[in-house]
Amino acid sequence: MKFVINGYGRMGRMIEEIAKSKGMELLAAIDMDNVSDLETLEKADVLFDFSHPSSTSAVCAYAKRTGTAIISGTTGMTEETLALLQDAASAAPVLYSANYSTGVAVFRRLLQYITPSLLPDFDVEVVETHHNKKADAPSGTAKMLVDAIDPENKLKRVTGRDGFCGARTKDEIGVFALRGGTVAGEHTVSFFGEDEVLTIKHSAASRRIFAAGAVNAGQHLAQMAPGYYSLDEVLFSK
Repeated sequence: MKFVINGYGRMGRMIEEIAKSKGMELLAAIDMDNVSDLETLEKADVLFDFSHPSSTSAVCAYAKRTGTAIISGTTGMTEETLALLQDAASAAPVLYSANYSTGVAVFRRLLQYITPSLLPDFDVEVVETHHNKKADAPSGTAKMLVDAIDPENKLKRVTGRDGFCGARTKDEIGVFALRGGTVAGEHTVSFFGEDEVLTIKHSAASRRIFAAGAVNAGQHLAQMAPGYYSLDEVLFSK
């Protein structure tokens, strides 16, 4: 199985190491200085995109031309760049996820299952913690967990409380970001009821779990028909 990496930083190099350990062959390593190479690059089985949203257009053009599967975990994506991925899915299998950890995927499914039973009587809050160099907040994973809790967007997202802000209302969900040190990623969802609290937490010891999950998803996605897939569909469809 041949693969391409777009975004040859720490994550890209980790994906390369793990993919090669599984017998996959690196066809090309693309970064901002040679992204134009995608215009003539031959077909690969899968492209791992952990770069910058500015290169999404070139990635999608390559996938539409060759049919190469896309595994995208690029942060800071906008509605416009996500629309490009959805358009490329007409010609290639495409998966975008803010987090490729298998544990987080199970976390998200668990929230989808238990929230309808808890939400009428419980307040829910989400707290995420990342290293001090992370530029965006809340994290993409936190947003993904909130979407699992509130798929119809009925709750008001509250990202800060200060001063005389009044009592918490039933139609809000707190989403808070902590930044410091070298934390790879930690996400906690707490359901606060009367005289009881249920807390679910996922901690990442290193970025390696995300790289390993991306490679695992890429191996599966490369065998699938063109379409825009969720991580659940790729990992749990069978």
